[in-house]
Amino acid sequence: YFSSMLKFIFGPLGGKAAGLNIFLTMTLTVAGMMTVVTALANFGNFFRSRILSRFKKKKSVNQETTLQRGAFIKRYGLAGIAFLTPLILTPIGGTLLAISIVNSKPKVIAYMLSSAVFWSVVMTLAVYLGIDMIVDWVGQFSEY
Repeated sequence: YFSSMLKFIFGPLGGKAAGLNIFLTMTLTVAGMMTVVTALANFGNFFRSRILSRFKKKKSVNQETTLQRGAFIKRYGLAGIAFLTPLILTPIGGTLLAISIVNSKPKVIAYMLSSAVFWSVVMTLAVYLGIDMIVDWVGQFSEY
């Protein structure tokens, strides 16, 4: 649960390592991400204005990178951010980014929940079935 609050893939990996049931692992992975999403959706503005501003350094603006990010956000919007959050972004980073472009907290939570459920099923099945396939495949060679 706690590991999927930081990085989504850690939920399925930790569940497999702990020997949890596949459905319990999926549920705890979604719950971990959604805990962060809900907390940041409600307190995200506070974090951005009070805490992150202290650590923010003045950066030189790379106009090409800024335009590419802006084009991605304009083209795919909240759905694209929610889709990529479990894969590339962390739940914390994806939620802060989503909140910064959309003012509707329920909309952010709904998109993130649908993404979390989808990717939890995909990643947990990949981890559980993929590791078992690799162990079986390696076991074939150890018999010789």
